Amino acid sequence: MNADVIVVGAGAAGLAAASALTASGAKVLVLERKPYVGGRAYSYEHPALGEVVDCQHVLLGCCTNLVHLLQQASASDAVRWYDELTFLETNGNVSSICPGSLPAPMHASLAFLKAPMLSVADKAGIARGLLEFMQGYPQDDNESAATWLKRTGQTERAIRHFWEPVLVGALNDTFANCSTKYAGQVFHESFLKSAKGGRLGIPRVPLGAMYGAVADAVTARGCKIELRASVEAMAYRDGKWSVHTGDNEHRAPAVVLALPFEQVQALLPQLPAGAARTTLTEKLTHFVHAPITTVHLWWDRAITDLDHAVLLDTGIQWIFNKSKIREKTGEHYVELVISASAGELHQGRDEIVESALRELALFFPRVLEAKLLKSGVLKEARATFSVLPGLDQYRPEARTAWPGLYLAGDWTRTGWPSTMESGVRSGYLAAEAVAGRKFLQPDLPAAGLMRWLTR
Repeated sequence: MNADVIVVGAGAAGLAAASALTASGAKVLVLERKPYVGGRAYSYEHPALGEVVDCQHVLLGCCTNLVHLLQQASASDAVRWYDELTFLETNGNVSSICPGSLPAPMHASLAFLKAPMLSVADKAGIARGLLEFMQGYPQDDNESAATWLKRTGQTERAIRHFWEPVLVGALNDTFANCSTKYAGQVFHESFLKSAKGGRLGIPRVPLGAMYGAVADAVTARGCKIELRASVEAMAYRDGKWSVHTGDNEHRAPAVVLALPFEQVQALLPQLPAGAARTTLTEKLTHFVHAPITTVHLWWDRAITDLDHAVLLDTGIQWIFNKSKIREKTGEHYVELVISASAGELHQGRDEIVESALRELALFFPRVLEAKLLKSGVLKEARATFSVLPGLDQYRPEARTAWPGLYLAGDWTRTGWPSTMESGVRSGYLAAEAVAGRKFLQPDLPAAGLMRWLTR
């Protein structure tokens, strides 16, 4: 098939590129090796459970490009928004952080000051740390978040009850493996800049349905999406790229590789040899993966009335009450998220479930009375890439040294860490490089006093 642009990959990056390019009138072909869209943000029917499961992904109000992509697909209703974060301790303490009547950056300060999960000394240290991100966040990414926590004198309890649940949940890695730049970005954009930026968006449908709506929208505009189409070879000749999937050859003057970095590594030998290939090959050696593990539990009755919560001082970062979020009656389904779960990769399913149940009962006594009907564990060894200190210099731009070849993916130079928002931004940036017009959406404007404080 001949097209104006071939997009390889139907994850957030590839669908965003296809959406922007089809909107500009380009004839786009999307090739996806899997039998479904969504990339790493996917869902599937678990063969043993008979349930559609996914690895829980969330977004924030500051994710302007992902919000825009869903709006363009008339899929905004796929996300349910929350203004309150609930932190639970094993002693029964509940801390709720939500915006009040004060202007940004003080919009959540009253709730923060009342939070029993932190002492006065903890809160003073946190306030001191947040002051560093008041005007913005560092543009240099060489300092680790671990060094920053020590430098700003954060208490052990503040780290356990505030910095760790937020940063590990957002960046999916240890403090040593995350740069202060992206830690600062998380807090500047979601905690300080505006109340809207910190809103928590949780998909109310499986991820496959959410991104399926985007795929349907771009297909309705003339884009063709081929699933189970794995790219086996590609070459550049006569001013066009030739992309082979099995017995099929597709040709186009432009190709967007909207793939995870390890899949781009696998395709590099197919590209023309030379300095450009050597340079990109060397850059990709600096990227590493960070895993996420999710535990899926179905009960005969509800174990909590909360929609979601942060669980402190345990191996579980979050609980999501999927039945309530999806407004499903007749089932009691919760999903537990263990971020940066390198240890769990080497544990068996039963060991992970038993540990999760013990920890869950510390917060929700109803667990001891409820009957567990079925359970599953989903390990994502390559869930995200680590925003290692100093990594920015190796994140490539969308435009490559090869004519008509572009890169997209959350790992490219988007200015964001490994998130769905970064993936969508990369797709829009690649589309901009192809079409020569603007697609990237502006960041949320600063609100309240932050309009004068933000750089």
